[in-house]
Amino acid sequence: MSAVPFRRLARRLAATFGAVAAVALLAAHVGSPNVFYEGNAGAYPVRVVVRPPGVIPGLAEISVRIPSGDVRRVTVRPVRWDLGTQGAPRADEALPVAGEPRLWSAELWFMDFGSYSVHVAVEGAAGTGTVIVPVPAVATQTLGMKRGMAFGLAGLGVFLFIGALTIVGAAARESVLPPGEVPDARRRRTSWVARAVAVPVLALALLGGSRWWDAEDRAYADNLYAPPSTEASVASIDGARVLTLAVTDSTWTRFSPLMPDHGKLMHMFLVREPGMDAFAHVHPVRADDPQRFHLTLPGELPVGTYRVYADVVHESGFPHTFVEKVTVPAAPSAAAVVAVDADDSWRVGGGEAGTAARLDDGSTMTWERDPRLAAGRETTLRFRVTDPAGAPAALQPYMGMLSHAAVSRDDGSVFVHLHPAGSVSAVAQQLFAQRERGDTTRAADGSLVLRAPADHAMHAAGAQPGVASFPYEFPKPGRYRIWVQVKREGRVLTGAFDADVR
Repeated sequence: MSAVPFRRLARRLAATFGAVAAVALLAAHVGSPNVFYEGNAGAYPVRVVVRPPGVIPGLAEISVRIPSGDVRRVTVRPVRWDLGTQGAPRADEALPVAGEPRLWSAELWFMDFGSYSVHVAVEGAAGTGTVIVPVPAVATQTLGMKRGMAFGLAGLGVFLFIGALTIVGAAARESVLPPGEVPDARRRRTSWVARAVAVPVLALALLGGSRWWDAEDRAYADNLYAPPSTEASVASIDGARVLTLAVTDSTWTRFSPLMPDHGKLMHMFLVREPGMDAFAHVHPVRADDPQRFHLTLPGELPVGTYRVYADVVHESGFPHTFVEKVTVPAAPSAAAVVAVDADDSWRVGGGEAGTAARLDDGSTMTWERDPRLAAGRETTLRFRVTDPAGAPAALQPYMGMLSHAAVSRDDGSVFVHLHPAGSVSAVAQQLFAQRERGDTTRAADGSLVLRAPADHAMHAAGAQPGVASFPYEFPKPGRYRIWVQVKREGRVLTGAFDADVR
């Protein structure tokens, strides 16, 4: 038997006897699946990292680090966005990690695709505190079967097939014989006839199992996550370069409406190829068509090909990151075109290989680099901003946060948008909390009403004057650039740093 038919047979036998293929899971950000949150659960500062499972249903790994406080118990609980805690399983106990006195760990089942949250409850001397961490549960690929398992399952299938024929033959030959009587020639012939009849019956059963598996496989493949398809283009309109991002996927209408996150319906990031030497953080708006977003590009943005990453959040709390490429032509005139949104910002230039970057207003941003920076290792990206006199700079909230960061690998395979609270969506976190209170209402235009916006500007536990910090874990080795944005005296300032992650 050739290798290909044998592998196909092994795969179908595996399906018949209950083997399940594994899938990989990816968060809304590109190539960076883990979810990070840093903030407070009541009186307790916490850092929560959710490592989503490889299969759905599957187990997510949850780690909870609590740097201070007398803690007696930590529990975690998975909650679907549309079921709430009333439809959720009981909370699981997180166990202390040996050798790490302030770290707790647990595993949670995610049973279905879609938008989840992990409820983390901390109990101790200061009472009980809870925090909600939004997590998208999506499958993005299926994994091939290992050769050893394929051979093992094929052997098991042959053994069971022969065993079933043996049972059929023995039943036809001896089932009605009195005890001690030896089967005669007629009964032995009957036994072989029964086996001959059983062969096509069992083959049909195997074929039915194969067809069932193929149907399940197709249904699972239909649920593999990919961002809705989009098209991006730039056109000259009234002397300005206007970027249009159109959602062309017919499945887009199946999702719930969009919600503004940090006051913006879409956060778009432009990174010029190949040197990542131009960067923009901008905010397209919708006109008449709900599937088209428009943006007037700043005149200072240079010509070139740009990678486009666009973040949106649905009312379910589920996020998307659209990924596109677009060619930006030369500006129609020498005069810079003023951006439509006052919060739009950009930077032209490479990243700092060292630890200090001079910002446009004369202040200095210093990266307190982790000397053990490595892929797969939890870390804190910490930056200190000092004014021209060397004193800690007074930072103002920028779209509700004291700082923003964007991290990209040089080949574009990794991109993530971070805040001091981590990679979680602030509006998704707020929506989950509001639904849990039973306080979900809609305005006259049908949009959800956010009752009490959380103060995310000081969300990170232990925030210090002039310091911007972000919990993160680089997913794989390579060369990265980190753009850090802060606001001083009404002006958005961007520092850029390069990192070689081993």
